[in-house]
Amino acid sequence: MPNDDAISSLIRGLIEHMSGAGEGWESLAMVINFDGDRFAGTHGYTYSPSGEIAAVASRPSAVRPLVNAYAESYYKPGEALPVKILVQFDRTNGEYEVTFEDSDTSRWKVTPQNYQEIREELRPKLD
Repeated sequence: MPNDDAISSLIRGLIEHMSGAGEGWESLAMVINFDGDRFAGTHGYTYSPSGEIAAVASRPSAVRPLVNAYAESYYKPGEALPVKILVQFDRTNGEYEVTFEDSDTSRWKVTPQNYQEIREELRPKLD
């Protein structure tokens, strides 16, 4: 079972090392990508009450240890890691949700054709 400290540390690290966010955002959706058994990066969005949506990412070198610690709290040694993890966080009430994608590498992939749909699909709906 995953460790609450590991997910709390991961969310805090994703936020602390995030670039691209505007001021006053209230929720976050961040996709953590894996390439085989290694962390490969992040991408996502912040959402503000005014309707602003900002594309964001967290610095890989800064969050790698936190991603690895979370994965180790969830998966046993030797188990295959997911291809992606979606972390959704509501800053106003502190609620979060974590969704794992085990095989579909195209899930949550942003392209010029789908970016508007993806950012709405990823928007946290935690109430």
